Formats: sequence, structure tokens, C-alpha cells
Amino acid sequence: MENDIQLVACTVENEEYAIDIRSVQEIIRLLDITRVPHSSPYISGVINLRGMVIPVMDVRKRFGLPEKTPDETARIVIINCNGALVGMLVDSVSEVIRIPRENIEQPPSCSSNVNTDFFTGIGKLGNRLLIILNLDNIFEIRPES
Repeated sequence: MENDIQLVACTVENEEYAIDIRSVQEIIRLLDITRVPHSSPYISGVINLRGMVIPVMDVRKRFGLPEKTPDETARIVIINCNGALVGMLVDSVSEVIRIPRENIEQPPSCSSNVNTDFFTGIGKLGNRLLIILNLDNIFEIRPES
């Protein structure tokens, strides 16, 4: 079991993505999102989560997908990125899964039309393929200088 990796499976535009569970603080239902002027186009705004103000990124916008009004299945995945909490708005969260490390393939490198900046690998679970997200690149985390 120590050779397995635990992932939170979520969907965006009918594609399955996975987030390393070690980065996930919690998963919450949609809260009121307050827009913030002059923020990045893919930041929906901020939420108040138990007194903490947390920015929320719309994964659809970040990935250049068509906008969709969130429904009752939408969730905000609260991510701990190097000590800072950030929310990721996704269409749904389905489950926590374990995948053996040997079932994780590296991103394809031969194709110039596949942008692999946002994912670290592809997990194979039966006939399912889960795109494992690279949170540092999605959130544009740069080392402090």
C-alpha cells in the first residue's frame, strides 16, 4: 500500500482529473464568491471560509474551457499550496482513490500540441484515465526570491 498514491478525483467538462490528497485541505459546497477587481481572469473571486478569506480559481477558465454556471454538484476543493489556502472550483468531486505508482504514466512529450504544464502524469485505473494536476503550475507558484 505504501507504493500507492491517494488522489481526489474530480470532473471538469466531463474529463476526470486527480489531485494529490496531500495537497487537499477540504472539499466544500459552493459558497458565495465575491468578485475582486483587477484579479487574474481565471480567479472567480474570494470566499469567506470560517473567517478566512480564500481566493477561488475557476478551473474551467484556467483551462480555457467554456464557462458553465455552477450547479448543485459543483465543489470548491481547498488546496494548501505551500502554506497558502486556495480554492479550485470544479464541476464535481467523485471519490478518493488509490493508484499504484506503477500505474502512473508520465505526460506525453512527443506531441507539440499537448500542453503538459498543468499535469504531472496520467493515472490508469481499470479503463479510466485520470489526469493528475500539477498544482504549482496551475496556481503559478514561483519560489520566493
